[in-house]
Amino acid sequence: MKKCLVSLTGVFLLLIIFSNTCMAEQNIVDAMGRTVSIPDKVEKVICSGPGCLRLLTYLQAQDRIVGVDDMETRRSRFDARPYALAHPEFKQYPEFGSFRGHDNPEQILVLDPQPQVIFKTYATMGHDPVELSQKTGIPVIVLNYGDLGANRNQLFQAIGIMGKALGQGKRAQAVVSFFESTIADLHGRTRDIPEDARPSCYVGGIASKGPHGYQSTEPGYPPLAFIHANNVAYETGLKGRALLHSNVAKEKIVEWDPDILFLDLSTLQMGDKAGGLYELKTDPAYQSLTAVQQGKVYGVLPYNWYSRNYGSILANAYYMGKLMYADRFEDVDPKAKADKIYTFLIGKGVFEIMNQSFGGLVFQPVPVQ
Repeated sequence: MKKCLVSLTGVFLLLIIFSNTCMAEQNIVDAMGRTVSIPDKVEKVICSGPGCLRLLTYLQAQDRIVGVDDMETRRSRFDARPYALAHPEFKQYPEFGSFRGHDNPEQILVLDPQPQVIFKTYATMGHDPVELSQKTGIPVIVLNYGDLGANRNQLFQAIGIMGKALGQGKRAQAVVSFFESTIADLHGRTRDIPEDARPSCYVGGIASKGPHGYQSTEPGYPPLAFIHANNVAYETGLKGRALLHSNVAKEKIVEWDPDILFLDLSTLQMGDKAGGLYELKTDPAYQSLTAVQQGKVYGVLPYNWYSRNYGSILANAYYMGKLMYADRFEDVDPKAKADKIYTFLIGKGVFEIMNQSFGGLVFQPVPVQ
């Protein structure tokens, strides 16, 4: 009898230890400054909001999702999200809500298995994160998506927070180091080029919550900033939101008359009779531009597509650098470099897939006459 009691006591203690181990938690401080308690080992998650699943893929944790928003299940002629092209399996997951953070708590609650954590970018867009957690009983970790310009620290913080929550701290550090070293390489190649050796340039057709025409640009466009280019849309002293998306007057572009024009190919979504390419081909004002007349209009990968495509931003910088300062980029094949960047970030080179989607115009002269 005593042996049985001792044996049962041992089993009981083991059960307690096992239970406590299963209930172990960690605390994460998210971008809103909230301390969020989550399981110590997170194996099932969902990603809400623009770019959130992109970051998860960078951390090589995309196999932990149990559902997606409807952006991932859409099928269209164009798709410039490298992370999604590298992982077509995302289209097969059940939906938990609409894109841009419009989550559906009822859909989340019927996911099987249930997510242990919800990551959410752009917290002011769509479903309120606190309310979402209250309705589902699932902890929500808010991330600031940031950018590779003035808000780079926000991006790196988001990668770090997500990495810590997932136990992917080393990978998070590797991703941040990759961004830092790549940007440093671009700066190092170009920072000492004399001002009079920098051709003037402009990039138009940049998307912002959907496609836009050629007047749509970004004064602080990171690929041009990384290579110290003479971006005519940038003015010394611009800060904050002034560096982000802007629609400039067509007359201003004509006044600038840049040496080189870049076309963000996301504008092709607007169709054959609209968008930046159509405007460059048909508008007399654009046809008068020196770059148009000399055939110096070049296609680049979409900057924004469900928020910023960080791999494409770096790839564009190498292409633009090669085009303007060939002697500084002799060792670079822009297409191969793009796939090297994609392979590190998302596990697969997808340049040619995107190039085919955009009519073979990526990193090529665009016919506009």
